[in-house]
Amino acid sequence: MPEQPVITDEMRSIIGVESEPISEVVERGAIRRFAEAIEDTNPLYVDEVYARKTRYGGIIAPPTFLCSIGHLRKSGRSGGDLFDFKRPYPNGRNAGTEWEFFEPVRLGDTITMTASIVDFYEKQGREKPLLFTVSELTFRNQLGQMVAKLRSIGVSFPD
Repeated sequence: MPEQPVITDEMRSIIGVESEPISEVVERGAIRRFAEAIEDTNPLYVDEVYARKTRYGGIIAPPTFLCSIGHLRKSGRSGGDLFDFKRPYPNGRNAGTEWEFFEPVRLGDTITMTASIVDFYEKQGREKPLLFTVSELTFRNQLGQMVAKLRSIGVSFPD
């Protein structure tokens, strides 16, 4: 561990605080482009005639399509990056993500994403102290149904 803890009162004060919501309408072209980008040829994502005959009754998006929602797509940022606080270390990496899916994302849905910091914790690495930031993003549709939840862990460290 570092000689002095790097988790500040300012950082503790944002644990559990929800970000401003970001909403986006799910469009056919966006689903198609995402499916092409991940090379998923499932006709549920692009073929309306096929998709109408399935239990979904129409086109749905690939589950990880939610990565492309608004602010995340434009900035490449994670949930922890949606909060403005003084970061003690300049270097950061993704230390893991975990998705939970609850409802399909349908063509025409309005998806609203919010983020919150769940925890900060410190560990000593082999050579440097490490700070872990745990964040959670929630995605809801226009009916208020939870569509998915993304839990991310970021790790930061000194030069």
